[in-house]
Amino acid sequence: MSKTLDGKTFRLMVIEGAFEIEDKKQETNELNVFPVPDGDTGINMSLTMNAAKAELSKSSDKAGIGEVSDAAAAALLRGARGNSGVILSLLFRGFAKRMRGLSSAGPVEFAEALALGVETAYKAVMKPAEGTILTVSRVAAAAAVDAAGAGADISSIFDVVIDTAKEALEKTVDQNPVLKKAGVVDAGAFGYIAILEGMRAAFEGRAIKREEKAVGDAEVSTAFGAFSGEDITFTYCTEFIVDKDKPGSDTSAFRAEIEALGDSAVVVDDDTIVKVHVHTNYPDAALKLGLKIGALSSIKIDNMRIQHEEKLFASGGEQDASNDPEEGKSAPAAPEKKYGFVAVAAGAGLASLFSELGADIIVEGGQTMNPSTEDILNAVMKVPAKTVFVLPNNKNIIMAAQQAGALATDREVVVLQTKTIPQGVSALLVFDESEDVKGNTSAMQQAAQNVKTGQITYAARTSDFDGEKIKEGDYIAFSDGKMLSSGKDMGAIVKKLASEIAGKDSAFITIFFGEGVDPDEAEGLRAVFAKHAPSAEINIIDGGQPVYYYIVSVE
Repeated sequence: MSKTLDGKTFRLMVIEGAFEIEDKKQETNELNVFPVPDGDTGINMSLTMNAAKAELSKSSDKAGIGEVSDAAAAALLRGARGNSGVILSLLFRGFAKRMRGLSSAGPVEFAEALALGVETAYKAVMKPAEGTILTVSRVAAAAAVDAAGAGADISSIFDVVIDTAKEALEKTVDQNPVLKKAGVVDAGAFGYIAILEGMRAAFEGRAIKREEKAVGDAEVSTAFGAFSGEDITFTYCTEFIVDKDKPGSDTSAFRAEIEALGDSAVVVDDDTIVKVHVHTNYPDAALKLGLKIGALSSIKIDNMRIQHEEKLFASGGEQDASNDPEEGKSAPAAPEKKYGFVAVAAGAGLASLFSELGADIIVEGGQTMNPSTEDILNAVMKVPAKTVFVLPNNKNIIMAAQQAGALATDREVVVLQTKTIPQGVSALLVFDESEDVKGNTSAMQQAAQNVKTGQITYAARTSDFDGEKIKEGDYIAFSDGKMLSSGKDMGAIVKKLASEIAGKDSAFITIFFGEGVDPDEAEGLRAVFAKHAPSAEINIIDGGQPVYYYIVSVE
């Protein structure tokens, strides 16, 4: 076992950490406070670490610790998904700062790098909460510094860090009121410890030699690249990965449904994930099918007709760009206008609404599929504006959007704190082209804060929250992010939500119904809300959103 940490070893540590959180992602998911089908913590942390694993698979064994840690930090930043993924990337970013310029590191540098990672993460979070990954990483890093000061070697420091982190993890249930109600420890902290355990195993030469469970890039790119020269019958080349809710489940029916949507269908099924490629005129239908079997990631939808025309225009004729590594990437859009917008939304109806309200680009994502920092950055760079406003429309996407904004150095990026779809809609409605950036930011943020949001979804698993037993399949109502009620009777849930968020002073109520909801059934909610808000103008809109049967906006 080496007494110092070099680049080759750190590379193996990050890769093993990625494997470890992949193994424990479902266990991490199940620690989430509410049992709703969302972009779960384990999935987000695993996808974030996989971005670093993919990047480091290209690095040389001769690279120093400074170079390797920088590469890992950059990949984690761009691949970060959800708040847990962003915080994880910040911990590694601070670590890389301390290692910069070093070929190898000793115990003191290692401990100091852990501490600088914590400092970097705390600085980036506006209101750090106790009983989270931040608390656990801070306590563990402090213990590392003490151990290094006492002369411990790196292996011993790792032991101290993980033992201290586990002790701190057990305390999170009492430090955070929400965790206490749910009776669980913090999911992000649990995932972080899993990563640390994988990294320690690699450092000590105990890493399990594993084969990739995920589909190899070569296999997928070969399968997908075979269709580059074909005639275009279906417009959209649609690719995505499904993280299966039920590992090992049979996907033959899913495969048949995907194949029925178009042609050139490739469905590569592993026990835990399914990678999908299809040429279709209905990419939204393909995504909806995927959501039925699990959470989505790595979504890519290209209009092949436009791509074909662009290639012809650029070359003066046909060309095969299937081997061009830059294919699919585009230069940043030149600022042709003063303001532009990027909005995050899932569902054809919601996407259309944001487009109609002025959003230049819609990033497909939301509760079940948190887009990465790079997904948002790419969208921002495609908007031809000097100032780009980003509407995350989900509290778990805000931090990734902020990191994307920091990476867009050639334009001003303003990330609005929109935590729900109604907040995003309200913000766009008050935008004033004649106002300056500061005035618009203030007005849009205020509008977002003034709207009430109600949501009805279902329980993905059986759990307890604040003494209330929630059974898998129960309907669950939320009012501004707080659980309101649950049960088997949708009618009772709707009535409870209406009584909570609608009142005599309500002026406008919009009810977005999701995929699979009968429009006539959705129309029935009008009378329920009108009873509590007799003067309100009530609109029923087909949002097409997954996961949520209803999203309700009240102003």
